[in-house]
Amino acid sequence: MRNLIAAGVASAVMAGAAFADGLAITVDGEAQGTIKIDLAEDVAPAHVARLKELAEAGAYDGVVFHRVIDGFMAQTGDVEFGKAGGDTGRAGMGGSDLPDLPAEFSDIPFDRGVVGMARSQSPDSANSQFFIMFDQGHFLNGQYTVCLLYTSDAADE
Repeated sequence: MRNLIAAGVASAVMAGAAFADGLAITVDGEAQGTIKIDLAEDVAPAHVARLKELAEAGAYDGVVFHRVIDGFMAQTGDVEFGKAGGDTGRAGMGGSDLPDLPAEFSDIPFDRGVVGMARSQSPDSANSQFFIMFDQGHFLNGQYTVCLLYTSDAADE
């Protein structure tokens, strides 16, 4: 798989790839370093498979973190409208050409370091976007699919 790479946090840019059990996102910009993420294949197999498929295809290359809320989360993965260097005014509204995924809710709470799949109002609308929690957000529990857990703190530096 290719490496997921991000640049900056307010204007972070991603490029694709994964290692054996997870993903590595290299951040360059306001924040610097590598975020290592463990895939929760046993918790959300369809969502993890989608992230791997898109990363391997390079779909995340040049995708920005389009939504960053200090003390809450950072969201990225809009492979349709979120490409750096273009008009990102609609970033956050798009997804891949693949069909949306049915929810795979679990009992894992949205604590700091949890990665969830972003979606529209429909629980079965996750596609390519995901978010990394900076702090707990238990009001999200049972409403969004948990697919990954990050294991390094580079995004917080």
